[in-house]
Amino acid sequence: MNKLESDILNRLLHEPFTNKRALAEVSGDSLEIVNHELENLMNEGYIDKSIHLTDKALSEFEQKKPQRAIILAAGVGMRMVPINTEMPKGLIEVNGEPLIERIIKQLHEVGIEEIYIVVGFMKEKYDYLICKYGVHLIVNKDYVKKNNLYSVNLVKKYIRNAYIIPCDIWCDKNPFRRHELYSWYMVSDLANNESNVRVNWEMKLEVIPPKTGGNTMIGICYLVKEDADVVAERIEALCNNPQNSRLFWEEALYYRGRMIVSARVVRSSEVVEINTYEQLRELDCNSNQLKTDAIQTICSVFKVKPKEVTNISVLKKGMTNRSFVFSCKGKKYIMRIPGEGTDQLINRKKEADVYQAIDGRRICDDVVYINPNNGYKITKFWENARVCDPLNYEDVRKCMKRLRHFHELRLKVAHDFDIFGQIEFYETLRNGAPSIYKDYEKTKMKILSLRHYIDSHVTEKVLTHIDAVPDNFLFINKNGMEEVRLIDWEYAGMQDPHVDVAMFCIYALYNKYQVDQLISAYFTEGCNDAIRIKIYCYIAVCGLLWSNWCEYKRNLGVEFGEYSYRQYSYAKEYYRIVQEKIY
Repeated sequence: MNKLESDILNRLLHEPFTNKRALAEVSGDSLEIVNHELENLMNEGYIDKSIHLTDKALSEFEQKKPQRAIILAAGVGMRMVPINTEMPKGLIEVNGEPLIERIIKQLHEVGIEEIYIVVGFMKEKYDYLICKYGVHLIVNKDYVKKNNLYSVNLVKKYIRNAYIIPCDIWCDKNPFRRHELYSWYMVSDLANNESNVRVNWEMKLEVIPPKTGGNTMIGICYLVKEDADVVAERIEALCNNPQNSRLFWEEALYYRGRMIVSARVVRSSEVVEINTYEQLRELDCNSNQLKTDAIQTICSVFKVKPKEVTNISVLKKGMTNRSFVFSCKGKKYIMRIPGEGTDQLINRKKEADVYQAIDGRRICDDVVYINPNNGYKITKFWENARVCDPLNYEDVRKCMKRLRHFHELRLKVAHDFDIFGQIEFYETLRNGAPSIYKDYEKTKMKILSLRHYIDSHVTEKVLTHIDAVPDNFLFINKNGMEEVRLIDWEYAGMQDPHVDVAMFCIYALYNKYQVDQLISAYFTEGCNDAIRIKIYCYIAVCGLLWSNWCEYKRNLGVEFGEYSYRQYSYAKEYYRIVQEKIY
């Protein structure tokens, strides 16, 4: 039975047959095609001569009817800044109703009570749905580092005769049915350059080249048993390959340049995917989620109304914070919102003191507002700014010249950054759990033994950036002149300035040759052996410091992959190098 035949059967199930012309008008096909398909259905035994459904047709409906649904709600939804700092995207309200509750109610309307929700980010906020609607929550612990392919893998045994639904969908009309006869994937009639599929004349979804205007992918899918079994096998195979961690689950639907399921096309006005703050505002300008602390702060700083804050888009997810770009009064700005667990890591009052110390010296970003209590910060946006390329020696040379100039200002603040004290502090954040590295205690004792050498070779402590890594050096154009600025001063404090040289090395994942090149770029007059060995010591100590930092963030669900492992490796490798140099 093809798609058109199935659609005709579905129509006959819900509306008694009157005449062929009326059936053609409803289906949108010609009378000739409808006549042909009715003849096929009759020959195949699905309808009788009176064009009534037979027992065979009713049995087909029973075998393929929807039995359950899976809602994917694990992701962070990075494009939803600043809303996602307070609420997971599935609980965003439109017309006073959370998106996920509307989906659940629409499923209940067609008799689907067996509902599985895959959660991850802010998973606790979904707990109330268990009692309220009788749903099942499945936790995806890898939601940060893996895409929704892995969410579907957790529930692949439930995808037979099931709807798979993203949680950030708002449907004006109920898109679900009591009866389905084939598998489909939903797209809209709206062209979208981000889509990689387009509906062809057979109502199949063909893969198209990037940026060529496909049908907007809605993400709702229905799978009958036969197709579900194939998809489940493909999902499992894809998940067995670590290189597929960022894939969407739809990858399992593709075969030889097209999806294995049919297209279901809806009008763009009927189904809306809400990915951004702006899209939510277009759909419901009175949504409670538009009144976030971040937006209220912007309105207070610039004395504007929320509707005057426009062009909101995510900038990046940093290692510590989330940032987004916005426009207000004809200018662009960046707002920083502290990330998960930063209240444990950073003293915002001390950070504000640092910005006061460097204010007006053209060293840092142009700060418009900073809150020493919650860490919110607004800065001017620099067009065409770029970060330092650690593999471009000219970039590195300019950054080290700027860093040296900053250090030689010998600025002071009232607090210091105690590297060894911070190692101990980060350990306490593990709440008694051991390190993931079996030889951690042995490595730590070696690192602590370097303290005597370091202390005996520190000549002066000044305001030091501490996080002077390539990504925090920005090349900007001010009045036709290139400037290098340092951003993100959250960890800054009084310390030996040579710590900043070590920090640049370990973040850039430099080998020893590159480390020595960097030291030469900083010490243009030459670097004596004692200072060079001290910097090697700092590389070892700071490697252990950031390794502990990564372990804490890992417990919060934030993974840094190779960076985390390499920091621990620096601790061990440069301890050995120091020992070789000293003895």
